[in-house]
Amino acid sequence: MSDFTMPSLGADMTAGTLLEWYVRPGDAVRRGDIVASVDTSKAEIEIEIFEDGVVGKLLVEVGTRVPVGTPLATILPAGGNGAAATPAAAPVAAAPQPTAPPAAPTPTAPREGHRARVSPLARRVAEQLGVDPTTAHGTGPGGAVTREDVERLARPTAPPAHTVSAPTPPTAEPAPADRGSAMRKAIGDLMARSKREIPHYHLETAIDMTAALAWLAERNATLAPPERAIPAALLLAASARAAAKHPQLNGFFTDGAPQPAEHVHLGVALALRGGGLVAPAIHDADRLPFDQLMAALRDLTARVRAGTMRGSEMADPTITVTSLGDRGADKVLGVIYPPQVALIGFGAIRERPWAAGGMVGARPTAIATLAADHRASDGHDGSLLLAELDRLLQSPEELA
Repeated sequence: MSDFTMPSLGADMTAGTLLEWYVRPGDAVRRGDIVASVDTSKAEIEIEIFEDGVVGKLLVEVGTRVPVGTPLATILPAGGNGAAATPAAAPVAAAPQPTAPPAAPTPTAPREGHRARVSPLARRVAEQLGVDPTTAHGTGPGGAVTREDVERLARPTAPPAHTVSAPTPPTAEPAPADRGSAMRKAIGDLMARSKREIPHYHLETAIDMTAALAWLAERNATLAPPERAIPAALLLAASARAAAKHPQLNGFFTDGAPQPAEHVHLGVALALRGGGLVAPAIHDADRLPFDQLMAALRDLTARVRAGTMRGSEMADPTITVTSLGDRGADKVLGVIYPPQVALIGFGAIRERPWAAGGMVGARPTAIATLAADHRASDGHDGSLLLAELDRLLQSPEELA
């Protein structure tokens, strides 16, 4: 028997509030199954399990805030007889119905039902509006019911006045206004720690994007609009490949020493609706063909907007990329996200004066920056990474 614990979903997370269980005692689970949702100071995140087995006891009640590392449930070995000994009345009911576990549930049944397809934010809004979110038509990723779907469902028949004005039961979740304050505090605390503890150095280089944009335009011309890629995907692909060649800039500084990562799990800084940001990971980004990386970026962005992020995406980025070009910024001077040791930034792609072959003309260029940890690398290493980034964007066919 083992414990399933409250995961750390980033260096700025010390505790989380359990919002919902998607499993009950006796349910079979497999590695990667989503079993619960958790509220952090930044977002509501679905968390996965990392082993096969059978759910024993649920140890934490919905609405309870507990520190990272607190056991949430017990997991029994798959195929063992321990599940039969699990009492039906566990310390915490996993669902509103206090029924015994079904005799022979399929392993993924609790996560394929409608409950797992309603985003945590949509559930909260549905409670406020007095509607059943499971009756809404989901327009989010994989048919997920989003906040907009719930609000659309509520428009034809507004809930009775007494339903709306009824006292709200006590909850451990922060109110929306409090969430914004909590998120801003969490970001500020983490960035203050970063600037206080990490000896940053910064480098920048201007990159001629002519070849990259021409290759992208030629590729997109053969594809339907939904399959076309954006320039940001090229920048992410090049960053992942460059980081793989310079492992001292891809990894963590923990236990007083740099720890290069075996894989490039590329954190992508994304703005949240209502303010704040998160940087979930695209796993093994350096090994993904360009089409697959673009698809992963599209899926990740859609789920962040729908409020359906996953714990594994938040917990293990090895290097982060941030781009504010679409917001008009020419350059980003980044702050490293601890315990990572580097952050790559991109500004807007603009036509700027460019000298080549003794001639000066206007070319589309982007300013790439690197913030790196002097405990893990030096300016020489950082310069080589930026040079590799430039080389890849001059030969974009290598990213295909």
